[in-house]
Amino acid sequence: MHVQIVLFDGFDPLDVIAPYEVLYAGGMFSDAAVSVELVSAEGPRDVVSGTGGLPLRATAALDPAQADLVLVPGAAGRLGGPDEVPEQDGDAEQGQQDASIPVLLGRTLTTELPGLLKKAMNDPEVTVATVCGGSLILGLAGLLEGRHATTHHLGMDTLEATGVHAVRARVVDDGDLVSGAGVTSGLDLALHLLEREVGPRIAHVVEELFAYERRGTVWRPQGPVPVDV
Repeated sequence: MHVQIVLFDGFDPLDVIAPYEVLYAGGMFSDAAVSVELVSAEGPRDVVSGTGGLPLRATAALDPAQADLVLVPGAAGRLGGPDEVPEQDGDAEQGQQDASIPVLLGRTLTTELPGLLKKAMNDPEVTVATVCGGSLILGLAGLLEGRHATTHHLGMDTLEATGVHAVRARVVDDGDLVSGAGVTSGLDLALHLLEREVGPRIAHVVEELFAYERRGTVWRPQGPVPVDV
């Protein structure tokens, strides 16, 4: 399983690093059954996060044809309001530190990222995963209508407004779309993907390595619908 984790200007570092470490460790324990790299829509470059200007290096371009799993993080910044748009928050070249999360997410829609994510979503051989506001990027791009997904609890109404069946769960598995809620849910999401794609023994040994046990039940659109009580 080759994983490409997407970086964009203003990304949340924990959304990236938590799954990166889990999946990288899964590769170590599985004799390289998992490989992982950081990518951007623009290709190799230093990408500045929304947390203190921390940069990470994208070593390749996002290419869904080369990936089995594409993982999209959320953004880090001011909470802002859902009505904020990029033009209201200044020039992107002035940095990400004064930008709100809605603005940072909105800026991704003006890049090549939505088109590349559409290719990934349309490829039945590729799983797309999101952490936190990553599902909002896909939702705002019109790529998740009718699908089940989750996001940070503050963004659930916005996600639902894009036509998504928003689920209040830590991890939602909708087949070739797997989403995590708040930022630390990236750990749970990556461990679930390891168990699903490589096996529970690998996921378990990674849990032991990081002294972390997954929280909550992974929600799937299966089984009887709960009745009101």
